[in-house]
Amino acid sequence: MAAVLLIESVMKFAIALFSAAHAPSSRRALLFAQAALAGGHEIVRLFFYQDGVHNASDAVVTPQDELDLPRQWRNFITEQNLDGVVCIAAALRRGVLNAEEAGRYQRDAVAVSAPWELSGLGQLHDAVQDADRLICFGGA
Repeated sequence: MAAVLLIESVMKFAIALFSAAHAPSSRRALLFAQAALAGGHEIVRLFFYQDGVHNASDAVVTPQDELDLPRQWRNFITEQNLDGVVCIAAALRRGVLNAEEAGRYQRDAVAVSAPWELSGLGQLHDAVQDADRLICFGGA
């Protein structure tokens, strides 16, 4: 009987999330990211775009009988030391600001803090170049 050699390859994923925290695709994205790491794969970057920027907002108040996905994303990114990038243009358009942008635009509301980073769409492009696969959840 011939021996069979199985080689498991490690995949590098870039994950883009386009939907708000209350959308089912936001939970699916989190579950996929958790499963990818549990399976020994790597996440190059998590990129939150369009309504996905709300997943990074400290201002989202989740009803007590629902999962607090923004908190779960924050904890996951912090615990796994991942790169969580929020599209700055989409965030500004939706009022999801960090302290620097709130100061720049003279707004009182600060809704984004560490571990999140506000940055441009180029960060998604860079992640795609470093990853084996781009996996997108939600929206257009």
